[in-house]
Amino acid sequence: MTELLKTPSGRRIAFNRSPGAGPGVVFLGGFKSDMEGTKAVHLEAWARAQGRAFLRFDYSGHGESSEAFTDGCIGDWAEDAEAAITSLTEGPQILVGSSMGGWISLILATRIPDRIAGIVGIAAAPDFTEDSMWANFTDRQKAELADTGQVALPSDYGEPYIITRRMIEDGRNHLVLRQPMPLPFPVRLLQGTADADVERSVPLRILDHAEGADIRLTLVKGADHRFSTPECLWLIENSVAEVLDIVLSR
Repeated sequence: MTELLKTPSGRRIAFNRSPGAGPGVVFLGGFKSDMEGTKAVHLEAWARAQGRAFLRFDYSGHGESSEAFTDGCIGDWAEDAEAAITSLTEGPQILVGSSMGGWISLILATRIPDRIAGIVGIAAAPDFTEDSMWANFTDRQKAELADTGQVALPSDYGEPYIITRRMIEDGRNHLVLRQPMPLPFPVRLLQGTADADVERSVPLRILDHAEGADIRLTLVKGADHRFSTPECLWLIENSVAEVLDIVLSR
């Protein structure tokens, strides 16, 4: 059943929470996605079958949560995720971050390291506002962003994405691939070779900047950005289970 959490910033975050054993699993969705996506719902069913605590939620401006999408930015959504984890879960959690959720997972690794037992990144897209969006904007798009405060980008997933100047500028305050990243827990990165949104160079950059003893990258030939085929869903399950086994064996 969907419930609402009021964050310290006054935003109302929609969430679904399943009770179970710890460490729990938290799913962090992607850019303009929501908690009803295939991966989130599938992983929730898996966690319930395992008797494992599970949380999925919508960032502000996404799904059933409050605010408009165009009012949000990476900093807001990282705050939403931090509020959801600290308010709705107990003890260390396994974060499963899809696309933008992978970036937010890495931000939280520095903010609340004591609440993170491991990370599974699915087509993780850290720093995408700067390295993917801004870096590929034409001069005309950059001028439009400066003049009007927003620019529309085509999307393969429906209506165009409205990218605001605030989103780009705020993203620069949360870049994680410019300095070493301490990740002192098991990390599993999953990346499809047919991903049209996140280049294969991105998980390699994560590996270059990450500092930790147990960080692995799995490339899946032919998998796209959705990473939602039965084979990909099995791999996500298996990766979460592997991280849990390592954490529970310590």
